[in-house]
Amino acid sequence: MKNFSTVALNLVFAFALALSAASGAQAQATPHCAFLANAPDQHLVVRGDTLWGISGKFLQHPWCWPQVWGLNRDEIKNPHWIYPGQIVYFDRAAGRLRLGNSSGSGDVSAHGGNKEDVRLSPQTRMEGMGKEAISAIPASVIETFLSRPLIVDENGLKNALHIVASQEGRVYMGKGDKAYVRGDLNGGTSFQVFRPGTPLKDPETKKIMGYEAVFLGTAKLERTGKTAVEAHTFSIVDAKEEMGVGDRLMPVPPLPIINYMPHPPERQTDARVASIYGGVTYAGQNQVVAINRGKDDGLDIGTVLQLSHSAGMVEDKTTKKGWFGLGGTTKVKLPDEQYGSLFIFRVFNKVSYGLVMEVTNTVEVGDAAKSPE
Repeated sequence: MKNFSTVALNLVFAFALALSAASGAQAQATPHCAFLANAPDQHLVVRGDTLWGISGKFLQHPWCWPQVWGLNRDEIKNPHWIYPGQIVYFDRAAGRLRLGNSSGSGDVSAHGGNKEDVRLSPQTRMEGMGKEAISAIPASVIETFLSRPLIVDENGLKNALHIVASQEGRVYMGKGDKAYVRGDLNGGTSFQVFRPGTPLKDPETKKIMGYEAVFLGTAKLERTGKTAVEAHTFSIVDAKEEMGVGDRLMPVPPLPIINYMPHPPERQTDARVASIYGGVTYAGQNQVVAINRGKDDGLDIGTVLQLSHSAGMVEDKTTKKGWFGLGGTTKVKLPDEQYGSLFIFRVFNKVSYGLVMEVTNTVEVGDAAKSPE
């Protein structure tokens, strides 16, 4: 009886181990993060590469790279970098990508092992970052969006500094011109100049979510008004567009140090494209769009959403409702057409901005941006 119990216990234990291994293998090969059937054995990192692009050579969904490198959300705070000349190896047995170098020292884990090891990083901007380090996504595309005010609420427009006059009464001002400004400086000396844009409306509710500001350039304080009724004197440092009376000024925010760890949203998200930056009708690869969800909806920097066109409803004319087909036809919802990804890089309370990635179709206002299936 004792021997039977021991054998049975061993069988149960072995079965549990098998289940655990099968479960682990299944978790490792999730539909989200499956490797491409024709994935290469290795990739030599070259200047101009991005982590997203490298991962796209190995993975069906490039945004899954943190998982296959074994990174987690907490490791955003301690990023390392990958440089041209290193080699990314595909460890097929472990279902992992590993990082090595071209000097013949062999492939190594992304978690390190010697002083030459470099962990693949989720960050595009960091103080002290080497000039040759590659970024997570095309950093140059979103560079100008990181510090410029994009969404301004109505109260923000009312309280902002504003231009009351120009030098010699000129209608428009450009680089090197003087502008006379009224309002509270709050100790600031460097400001961005913008013009209130058209209201940004929610495609679903039609309510105003904010005002998309039009960036005009930057201005520097030259002389502070000596009395409460005297205007401040500013010089225009650079001008993307001409400036005029009534344009607003906001302090230049500190350059953000932002780490980008791609991940699905924590909550189920069903958003809509609210606008395409620049006022154009369609967006393509590496263009910026705004969606009608933000911090209030659980979105944060690095959230990845799936873009799709709504196919709408059609009538099933082969099936009639009611007696003798007199009740009309049945309407059928067609599945949405998935065509790309949206990488969220800046988040406001009710609005977020995302970079359009790996699309096979054009993006339009009203398109869906949902949690990856």
